[in-house]
Amino acid sequence: MQEILNNTKERMEKAIETLRHNLVDIRTGRANPAILDRVEVNYYGSPTPVNQMASIQVVEGRQLAIKPYDKSLVKDMESAINAADLGYPVTNDGDTLRINIPPLTEETRKSLSKDASKIGEESKIAIRNIRRDANDAAKKSDELNEDLKKDAQERIQKLTDEYVKKIDDTVKDKVEEIMSI
Repeated sequence: MQEILNNTKERMEKAIETLRHNLVDIRTGRANPAILDRVEVNYYGSPTPVNQMASIQVVEGRQLAIKPYDKSLVKDMESAINAADLGYPVTNDGDTLRINIPPLTEETRKSLSKDASKIGEESKIAIRNIRRDANDAAKKSDELNEDLKKDAQERIQKLTDEYVKKIDDTVKDKVEEIMSI
């Protein structure tokens, strides 16, 4: 029974991590270096993330300053960031790239909040699927008697409730961040 619970908890943790990773992509009107996490530059024949090749700083809350460790990479980084289609203009001042993050309109904020809620719902579905798989594993286990199977299902449900609450809290925090001006 403990093996089933540990496996379930591990899979639910991964679902929460996926949720957080997906929510990072949603704009909040503030500069966030995490928007560059998926941008890779061809560096000596291998794709390398920008955050490993440059220092990234937030300037005045609305601008990212990207200063490559190797000045010869400025053009390649600029091309890679533009190709990633982040939706922000990139300016090149010779040795530093700057990305200005424009403030969000009220309509855009509401739309992004809906997107965050939709991602949260998808995560809840994933959690429920994990619960179903765990319940099936508990029911099919020959090692557990009826009382232990019932106990396992109750524990799985408590675990599910706990992770659904984590999803709700995470999405609520993101929506508040989006809606704050």
